Amino acid sequence: MSLKTNGSINLSNTSSRKCKPCDDGEILQRRACESTKTPPVRPLDRSALGSEGSFERCSRLTALLTRLGFYLLIFLGQLNQLLFSPKVSKERNREGYAPLYRSFDQLYSRYLYRRVRHCFNRPVCSAPDAEITLMERSSRDYNWNLRFTGRELQCVNLGSYNYVGYRGGKDEVEAAARSYGLVLSSPRAELGSCALHELLENELAEFFGVEAAVVVGNGFLTNMLTLPALLGPGSLALSDASNHTSLVLGLRLARVPVRVFRHNDMRHLERLARQARAEGRWRKIVIVMEGIYSMEGSLAALPAAIALKKQLGLHLYIDEAHSIGLGPRGRGATDACGVSPRDVDALMGTFSKSFPGAGGYIAGSAALVRWVRAHGAAHAYAQAMPPPVAAQVLSALRDLRAPAGQARVAALRDNTRYFRARLQAMGVVVHGHPQSPVVPMLIYSSSKMIACVEQLTAAGVAAAGVAFPATPLYQARMRFCLSAAHTREHLDTALAAIEAAADELGLRYSRQPDNGAPMTNAQSV
Repeated sequence: MSLKTNGSINLSNTSSRKCKPCDDGEILQRRACESTKTPPVRPLDRSALGSEGSFERCSRLTALLTRLGFYLLIFLGQLNQLLFSPKVSKERNREGYAPLYRSFDQLYSRYLYRRVRHCFNRPVCSAPDAEITLMERSSRDYNWNLRFTGRELQCVNLGSYNYVGYRGGKDEVEAAARSYGLVLSSPRAELGSCALHELLENELAEFFGVEAAVVVGNGFLTNMLTLPALLGPGSLALSDASNHTSLVLGLRLARVPVRVFRHNDMRHLERLARQARAEGRWRKIVIVMEGIYSMEGSLAALPAAIALKKQLGLHLYIDEAHSIGLGPRGRGATDACGVSPRDVDALMGTFSKSFPGAGGYIAGSAALVRWVRAHGAAHAYAQAMPPPVAAQVLSALRDLRAPAGQARVAALRDNTRYFRARLQAMGVVVHGHPQSPVVPMLIYSSSKMIACVEQLTAAGVAAAGVAFPATPLYQARMRFCLSAAHTREHLDTALAAIEAAADELGLRYSRQPDNGAPMTNAQSV
């Protein structure tokens, strides 16, 4: 690995290899190969890179009815706004200024989201364990105002990200608070580093099997402020269409060209990569992906991405926020896919999920970490991770490496397979790969999704419903997050409630044979 003088880092060895002509860039690539007289790169061998998962498509009739229902709601909202426009919707004393809100945003928030917002942002009054306590709310004015009823609802927790189910660290957190205080009130590059940070970074690097790591106080900012440091002039980013917002914003801040490939579609990625290589004007081409995609429940096709990276001299940046806990040792997507973490140039992750804390990390080669420390805004300007949080994460990391933690990794794997198999047997549409503890159940209609959230809550199951604009218009879904802390009784209680909701709301959309057995993902390798 070498540092460049143009303000960016060379994440790995980039030999100037040219590509074999293929697809849209055939003429350009042929000329590039002929002009340089270098042997063309052979097509990627996909024979051993297969990936299976359940990604059933929505039927045309369901998509049509879902769209018609949404357009009807929009029409009724427009009519209501025209006839009974509330005073709060009118901006005053704004002459000469741009409007605060776009007209559609106002319409959607006021007439669609407001009516169902009791199903979102629900306050809790307990730790995110296998069970969680919700604080009930009600409204007398159609959700313009929500009031607490004083009633607490004890529910099976299928909405939190504590995948490994760790609950310890109390003594370590108290000791860190007494020794270092609650916060250090400074960036890491100034007076915000302590011995706990260095210890955590060393053990993270050892756990992931890489040379070094650096921790950041905020997980979202880890992506947002690191990508601009790694991508400089002459860089091109190839980004998955389903990447998290933090990755998207990080690429925008980097001010580099971005070409988007279809979600987990390695053929499309290969085509874009070969075209970019053939253009001959990019000093660095970086693939930006996630380990587990939190809305799709899909596992990244890492073997194919790494093979493509090696063949074309690309670089690979992986966000493992939701994938820690996967694999035989719980090390994430690289462990689950059986690839070496050193084949990934930059491993990013957060501590707010399987490590029940806060913050994030970048792991990789020593040169990469030195560059991030020197040029990354997160290390130079952002608030350092509080010492008690570092102690909590360090405690969770050590527990994960111990036999008890490895037992929970196995429990998470068993819970995931059991829950997914039972859901598919019901005939509902379940997306994702068998290893993913994020389990989306497609409902399509936003109205049915809201009804499902309400019915599950009444049955004692807390789960997250997701709809437009977080998903495409006709792909509303329930998103179930599994944990090693769940017992079989917890899962059976949740599955019984889901089956009752599926019967009442008509959610058995699956058309797959054999009771919804997983089919090959047409978008994967």
